[in-house]
Amino acid sequence: MRKYGVVDTTFSRVDMGSIAVKTIRAEDPDAEIVRYTVPGIKDLPVAAKRLLEEGCDGVITLGWVGKSMLDKYSYLAASIGLIMAQLLTSKHIIDVTVHEDEAEDEEKLKEIAIDRVKKHAINLVKLVRDGRTALTPYAGKGLRQGYEHAGPID
Repeated sequence: MRKYGVVDTTFSRVDMGSIAVKTIRAEDPDAEIVRYTVPGIKDLPVAAKRLLEEGCDGVITLGWVGKSMLDKYSYLAASIGLIMAQLLTSKHIIDVTVHEDEAEDEEKLKEIAIDRVKKHAINLVKLVRDGRTALTPYAGKGLRQGYEHAGPID
């Protein structure tokens, strides 16, 4: 049985964890899903690594980054930590992050978060369930998470 980890934060302004769980469950109904909620983005790497060490086949992390430069530096540190956790475990950690300065309107920010989580949760399922070539048919297609697809340049 496949096992997915979902790591979210209390700092997020949208319940991205519930969206990820619902999406993964719809894509892979027989899989086990483990959710782990941490305070903020700098806590994501250790939570993701722990879930992988506990048998998850892949993890999706859901972070929310504030508008300040300090928040952006915190995200950079978290991102490096997530990359390190992937290298140490040789498993995928799909890093889904919403930056508060992506949109001025809170409703638009919510739409970005929902779209990004759903699309990346589907990506995680494809990688875990279908393997390394699962996303190959989509290479070079200009796909976007959180926004409309840009499309390929022909």
